Amino acid sequence: MLIKLAGGHLYDPEQNQQGEPGDLYIRDGVMTADPGPDAKFDQVYDVSGRIVMAGAVDIHSHIAGGNVNTARLLLPEQHRNHMARRLRHPFSTAKWSTTDSGYRYARMGYTTVVEPAMLPVNALDVHLQMADIPILDTAALAILGNDDLLLRLMRAKASQNQINDYVAWTLHATRALGLKVINAGGANAFKSNARQFDLDDIVPDYGVSSRQILQTLQTAVCQLGVPHPVHVHCNNLGMAGNVDTIVATMAAAQGLPMHLAHVQFYAYGKDGAKGFSSAAAQLLEAFNRHPNITMDVGQVLFGQTVTISGDVIAQYSRHADASPNKWVMWDAECEGSGGVVPYRYREASFVNTLQWAIGLELFLLAEAPERLFFTTDHPNGAPFTAYPELIRLLMDADYRQAYMAGLNQEALAMTLLPKLKREFTLNEMATMTRSAAAKLLGLHDRGHLAPGAIADIAVYDPAGIGRCDSLTGAFTGHPQTNVAAMFANAALVFKNGELVVQDGAVVARPNGRAQMLQPNYDARITRTVQDHFNRFYSLKLNNFAINDADFAEHPRFRLHG
Repeated sequence: MLIKLAGGHLYDPEQNQQGEPGDLYIRDGVMTADPGPDAKFDQVYDVSGRIVMAGAVDIHSHIAGGNVNTARLLLPEQHRNHMARRLRHPFSTAKWSTTDSGYRYARMGYTTVVEPAMLPVNALDVHLQMADIPILDTAALAILGNDDLLLRLMRAKASQNQINDYVAWTLHATRALGLKVINAGGANAFKSNARQFDLDDIVPDYGVSSRQILQTLQTAVCQLGVPHPVHVHCNNLGMAGNVDTIVATMAAAQGLPMHLAHVQFYAYGKDGAKGFSSAAAQLLEAFNRHPNITMDVGQVLFGQTVTISGDVIAQYSRHADASPNKWVMWDAECEGSGGVVPYRYREASFVNTLQWAIGLELFLLAEAPERLFFTTDHPNGAPFTAYPELIRLLMDADYRQAYMAGLNQEALAMTLLPKLKREFTLNEMATMTRSAAAKLLGLHDRGHLAPGAIADIAVYDPAGIGRCDSLTGAFTGHPQTNVAAMFANAALVFKNGELVVQDGAVVARPNGRAQMLQPNYDARITRTVQDHFNRFYSLKLNNFAINDADFAEHPRFRLHG
């Protein structure tokens, strides 16, 4: 099938297209070059005057897994309230189904989403949940860093090659796209009653530090050639003064690639009467010194949500703030730990206002949008359905200023935000959410509109957000109220060349595919893993690993690399 999208204003940083009018061509689900004047098109869409981008890519959103299920079970009344009231923007993972997640993402123009925290023992459940999400391609990052076998190998002074084999085996067994490290060693330390765990603290009984675990796994990812850098949830999340921890973690990377997740939660100083302040500028100063580091923000937005994390130390430390007042903490003997804590971010709160402002400071002060990524750490900072609101805050300085009038003024006075007038451009938004995001994940077949890419395309109606230059297609002037509405409800969305959204409504629901990576490893590591399972697990190894038969009804996995 040959399809033409005619006359759209193209925003594709990969090809340096910044709103110039042009045509796009799709052949059998793939972007193709101009087929020539004699081509016969099966369908032609007139998108003149509209903004055209590649489908968006979310690199960090908790959409599946044990914590997500637990959140749903913990808060059933929120799901019932959502269904009864038909709220437009449900607050959290607890409030919608896998189907609803796919629909809501697709309506915003998203076509690929990454679950950043897949516990290996729970991998099959994660993939089964993601397989139930329509439209979206998905991927997951396997968690290591608190598992008993890795720490035993390190305690026994195993070679880096053996560690590499174990990491590669894990990626194979779990059908993951990359590796996640959550407060390296912290969950195991929690099991020995530690309630704080820093970068150079030692894991009880294993004799290795958090820094050693992190560097060992980072080296493995680099030596295995995994495109996405090790995805790091640092120590000391949410603590005053933790900017020192994240700066030390950047230095610990030793010049190798590393991705730091939801960094807003680590940009905290100790200044002021309350001993809690913004350290966004200090964090970005370190970020600029370390070009090997990429980060996502984890923006906080006001309202009800639920926090979910494998960082059991951080989750336990905030359980007294649960709203509503119920929470869950869990341990798994040979794996990790985690917790689920409902939370409401309040506009009158000093701390919450500071968190909101810090995230925006990080966005607006950053000099390299291609290294800084657009996330709310869904649902921890805010649900992904709030992305259009965040886009407006970044693109509209007047709206941002007006919004600040209703917040805690004492907190705002301790930040640079009231003085920041920067407004993000559509090209910068496309960089953070499309081209750079796909590159970071090693998914080079998406995030751009060049021939050969899969035809994941989002078309937005810009009516009212500014004036369009008839020659260049650039949108100038002040963004108006409906910039959020524009990004909330795309005019058209194509997934692999199939129209799936029209005028903000889902019109088709094809199955997505799971993106994965399977690096080579020495098969002898399987014996080591088998011996460990025989000794410590009730689960059989062949029930732990995912195999193609688990998805025989619809082949789901797509190998990258």
